[in-house]
Amino acid sequence: MMRSLIYLREPGHEEETAVNQEAQASIMVVDDQPANLKLMECMLKKQGYGVRSFPRGRMALAAAGQQAPDLILLDINMPEMNGYEVCQRLKSDPRLAGIPVIFLSALDAAEDKVKAFHSGGVDYVSKPFQFEEVQARVETHLKLRRAQQAEHDLLEKTLNGVVSGLCELIQITSPVLAKRSRAIRDIVLWVNREMGLDNSWQYEVAATLCLVGCITLPDDVFERCYARENPSSDEEQMFRGHPETAARQLLNIPRLEAVAEMIRHQQAPEGNPPVSEPVRAGARMLHLALELDRRVSRGASFRSALGHLKMSPTGFDRRMLDALANYSPASTEFELRLVPIRELRAGMVLEKDVLSNGNLLILKEGTVLTETWIERLGNFAKVRGVAAVVHVRITSRTGPGRRQGPGKQGEAQ
Repeated sequence: MMRSLIYLREPGHEEETAVNQEAQASIMVVDDQPANLKLMECMLKKQGYGVRSFPRGRMALAAAGQQAPDLILLDINMPEMNGYEVCQRLKSDPRLAGIPVIFLSALDAAEDKVKAFHSGGVDYVSKPFQFEEVQARVETHLKLRRAQQAEHDLLEKTLNGVVSGLCELIQITSPVLAKRSRAIRDIVLWVNREMGLDNSWQYEVAATLCLVGCITLPDDVFERCYARENPSSDEEQMFRGHPETAARQLLNIPRLEAVAEMIRHQQAPEGNPPVSEPVRAGARMLHLALELDRRVSRGASFRSALGHLKMSPTGFDRRMLDALANYSPASTEFELRLVPIRELRAGMVLEKDVLSNGNLLILKEGTVLTETWIERLGNFAKVRGVAAVVHVRITSRTGPGRRQGPGKQGEAQ
């Protein structure tokens, strides 16, 4: 049976010269009929779109994996893999799931259209059709896609701002807490990269904030409990409550619900309450990273700590342990200097507590300076009086898993 061409009537000259606001969008056309491909490609290019054409679904999927388009026009009846299957494959890939798919097909039965929408399509156009119709629908879905992306970007920036604010709160409250949080985050990032896990941003945020509940503890209590250096029963009970404290605060922030649950379950990832698999995986990573870092904080080498956990009867995720085979903690090489307040720069680390002339604690030893904390020191210097120069470490951090270079002094994370 002859299959109808996709195009019924060519648009007028005025439409050919009117380039719309989505002119630079990238569109992928998938159709096994060469005449259809050629005609659609020609019409779309006249409107200023970038176009890639493919006669087979597998070829289109491979190309999309290399460079994702902004929108896909997809035929249904094709050899090897029909349009429904292509769309389902796209939607199952987190990197490609957000691409809008418009089906173009000579099939016009209601059940065909329903199946197209169930497979993940956003629109359905029956052949033959006028190009103006396709163009209008393309423009509509590109605008929707860009509006969604703009909202996503805004939410991401807002979320990053919230997380950054919490990190600064940890830093000024307890520099040692911030240091341990960075070490835990490095371990989790390494595991995530080696295993190629999805939801990487959630795991990173969970690792960064997994100790935020400890800001309710005095520094000496945190250090004793974290290193297991004979804390009292009351101190241990306080420490064990920090995941719940953190989770309770994070649940108030949109999009951090899963992160909050990862942190809540970090001490017992195999506990009874049912959680989703991503949450369980995150809790397992946190549990492993925390146990490793707690041993390192007591003076154990990372290799010996890892070997001990591999033999632990309580059991840790074997794949995660194996992913750390080539990991080594980040190290920090530094030079000690006395620096005037006006010459302080973000990234310097306080070597000593900074006190006002009246012995009021302004910033703690170990604080990593930011523009905010430098401004704080400057303001206190004006109204309360502060020493003219500040003891700082100027650091050069060697990333996890890399060989350390020579330096004057070193500090293990």
